[in-house]
Amino acid sequence: MDEKYIDSAVEQFRGLLTQQLERCEKMAQNQGKTDFSSLDQIVIGVCGGDGIGPIITAEAERLLHFLLRNEIESGKVKIKTIEGLTIENRLEKNEPVPSDVLAEIKTCNVLLKGPTTTPKGGTMESANVTLRRELDLFANVRPVKVPQEGIDWIFYRENTEGEYVLGSRGVEVPEKLAFDFKVTTDLGTRRIAKAAFDYAEKNGKTNVAIVTKANIMKKTDGKFTQICHEVASEYPNITAEDWYIDIMTANLVNKDIRNQFQVFVLPNLYGDIITDEAAQIQGGVGTAGSANVGDKYAMFEAIHGSAPRMVEEGIAEYANPSSIFKATEMMLRHIGFSAIADTLMEAMEICSEKEKKVVVTGNTDGATCKEFGDYVMATVESLSK
Repeated sequence: MDEKYIDSAVEQFRGLLTQQLERCEKMAQNQGKTDFSSLDQIVIGVCGGDGIGPIITAEAERLLHFLLRNEIESGKVKIKTIEGLTIENRLEKNEPVPSDVLAEIKTCNVLLKGPTTTPKGGTMESANVTLRRELDLFANVRPVKVPQEGIDWIFYRENTEGEYVLGSRGVEVPEKLAFDFKVTTDLGTRRIAKAAFDYAEKNGKTNVAIVTKANIMKKTDGKFTQICHEVASEYPNITAEDWYIDIMTANLVNKDIRNQFQVFVLPNLYGDIITDEAAQIQGGVGTAGSANVGDKYAMFEAIHGSAPRMVEEGIAEYANPSSIFKATEMMLRHIGFSAIADTLMEAMEICSEKEKKVVVTGNTDGATCKEFGDYVMATVESLSK
């Protein structure tokens, strides 16, 4: 009886292996990075997503129009609202990212995106996994800072491989077992390692933590570790240290040593988990932004979910936009508006850490998303005088 499942699984794996080898070939045909300074116009796409996504993203779009009013007026920047990246539309069309929505996104240089809901069960993968693959956004970059505790971390998470690239395409023998697949490529690992070490070198960092479970996942994580050390050899002034993911999760809450860490590079799944832990140390996932960067495109988003509970309880307007505002700051920096990004960063520090005149609690006892947006923009205005 089981022979038919074995034959089917072997044939399925042949197809998956062929596709992944084709992906390796495509990666090898790198056509260079986008030079934003050379573009006549930078197109920023904005997708609301699901749940609280449209509310916080609308506030971020309003913030963008405020910060880039001169650039928009001159035609240097265009902001395009992209509809259709909703759970309802994705389920109706049975596509994680509907083809017409993806085509619109590809007309933009960068994307500012609200959280999207992933259906539980079934075979539909998340919109994020699809976008990362289709736009080849290989680096997920998440900064975390707690100045009063000496924490200044930045995580470089590989974004297109690991358990996620084939997460919805495993093999199951009913009532007996199931397999999922993990993929690590040489080129994919080399480019995320290079991105992490390049950042460290350019920003005066002296230590990069390579985080894996290479003692157990010997082929995939073993390859990741090996290639990271090959890349590290090109940066003699930076120390590369190996850490296992389990002890690193403990190290991040160890106040005696955690301020010694600077830059992290790690595979997809571990990066997904540990950056949420790091964000919680910073003040919660609502405070952290995320960049998904490739050579041609980039996507910036909040790291938290769509919070359907807040929608169900009728308190979605009280959602905290800090995470999407941080993503906005990262996007501005990426496309070459560092001075504007610096002003926004300073304004956010004043609003969230120093003055705290308007506080969002995520409930009716706090400010609304719009009220906090007004506060941030007023603070930016005062800093610009």
